[in-house]
Amino acid sequence: MTQKRDSSGAPVSIETEHVFGDQRPFTQCHAATLVRVPGGRYLAAWFGGTRESHADVGIWAARRENQWSPPRKIAKVRNEAHWNPVLFALDETGESLVLHFKVGESIRHWETWMQTSRDAGETWSEAVPLETADGDAQGGRGAVRNKPIKLASGDWLAGASLERWRRWDAFFDRSPNGQDAWERTPLVPRDRVRFKGKGIIQPTLWESTPGNVHALFRSTDGAIHRSDSTDDGRTWSRSRAINLPNNNSGLDLARLPNGTLPLACNPVPGNWAARSPLSILFSHDNGEHWPARIDIEIEAGEYSYPAMIADGEGLALAYTWNRRRIAFTRIDARDVPRESDQLGKRGQTTLDRE
Repeated sequence: MTQKRDSSGAPVSIETEHVFGDQRPFTQCHAATLVRVPGGRYLAAWFGGTRESHADVGIWAARRENQWSPPRKIAKVRNEAHWNPVLFALDETGESLVLHFKVGESIRHWETWMQTSRDAGETWSEAVPLETADGDAQGGRGAVRNKPIKLASGDWLAGASLERWRRWDAFFDRSPNGQDAWERTPLVPRDRVRFKGKGIIQPTLWESTPGNVHALFRSTDGAIHRSDSTDDGRTWSRSRAINLPNNNSGLDLARLPNGTLPLACNPVPGNWAARSPLSILFSHDNGEHWPARIDIEIEAGEYSYPAMIADGEGLALAYTWNRRRIAFTRIDARDVPRESDQLGKRGQTTLDRE
């Protein structure tokens, strides 16, 4: 566990720990997901095996109470690579959980599978395909990378996407209960003449007021893209680049009770650019501006694919640490920047390691 300090050298209550060490039952791991479960505990999952796309890759999980339990495999439906697990709770108790994940030898051959738990992840149902009659879009169904959200209307909305050979597209899946009867929206429109690269994928979602839903996307365009919906997520505006760089790597967002938006990402320009630093940016005006920043990792390496949840007034974050470990960070509410905070010339606090 590493204690961090702010730019003045004062200690702050932000600590990073690793879910497991070098003694682990897989060589590489990636794409963490995180959920809060009863008793103030957390459940994290990720995919692990010889390497990404290898046939032995499965879905692994660990639980944190006072410390992390040893990793255990919770999903392996056949001898093909598993990818991108997404955990989410159906209610505030955290007892009833859903897990989405992908199966296939390559991304273009993905299928989306799901399984459920009624005891906060201690045991899991048999995995089943999420949707079976959707042609070549089946692999994009459900949650592709980030957690779904429950809308004020009571419906669930999941960020979905398709990664074809020369074209990436995003859409959304809607369910009345977060478990079945998923219905997909049309693809999110974008300006294909001006857009650079393949496209947008892996949406992360929030609802600002009932019926007004928003999404940020990973993109090949050098910047994070945004789209908005005014009809409860059924139709979406054309995606547009916002004033935040994106290195074509995953991002995740949460919404705090006071409306503050924390966004975890690698704020690095350039398609396939470095996946460091890993930072959390903060907006107090529904994502129009992002003046405050906390750097979680600043060393050279890969610190990527963050999964973030609101933890009361604070935050909890899990992410890939150099493909060898999964890291976990909790940020106390006292360390979440307020709108009135003055955070330096560029509006940011950088947290250095000891």
